[in-house]
Amino acid sequence: MKTAHEIIVAGFGGQGVLSLGLIIAYAAMKENKEVSWMPSYGPEMRGGTANCIVIVSDSRISSPIITQFDSAIVLNQPSIDKFAGRVKQGGLLLCEQSGIVTPSSRNDIEILNVPAMEEAQKLQKKQVANMIVLGAFLERRPIVLLENVLKALKEVLPERHHHLLPLNEQALKLGKKLASEFVHEPA
Repeated sequence: MKTAHEIIVAGFGGQGVLSLGLIIAYAAMKENKEVSWMPSYGPEMRGGTANCIVIVSDSRISSPIITQFDSAIVLNQPSIDKFAGRVKQGGLLLCEQSGIVTPSSRNDIEILNVPAMEEAQKLQKKQVANMIVLGAFLERRPIVLLENVLKALKEVLPERHHHLLPLNEQALKLGKKLASEFVHEPA
């Protein structure tokens, strides 16, 4: 029985890629799971590419360095180009749809396109797009509980932004709803 879930989260710096991965890691620690969070970003940060590998496991993690993933959460075209082919057969490729020009043509994985940026703009706060994506991911792969994500968010989000916690919770729940309405038909 597989006890680990290996994830790559990738996009441009400034899209909340690293914080999305960190929130998953913190939530998993609240559930007493083993966790690895390994960020990677270019020197330009905001606007450059950024990604992080997150591993959540019920047992010890042998190595944080992996090249194949159970899930990929991608927020832009360069990330789908780089990581779509590295999702394991039967895995999940979750895409923020406004950032994708050429979608993946793989038919051996679940592909979920989420209009996170569009929905975040409706909430009048584009910065919560990453929480919409996280909510959608957790609907498809419930590796941590939403209540622990909310606790982790409070720890990860700087105190000066704690007034945004209710909006982030709304965004997470919206993402879960969007993913629950999506029907995946395997090839």
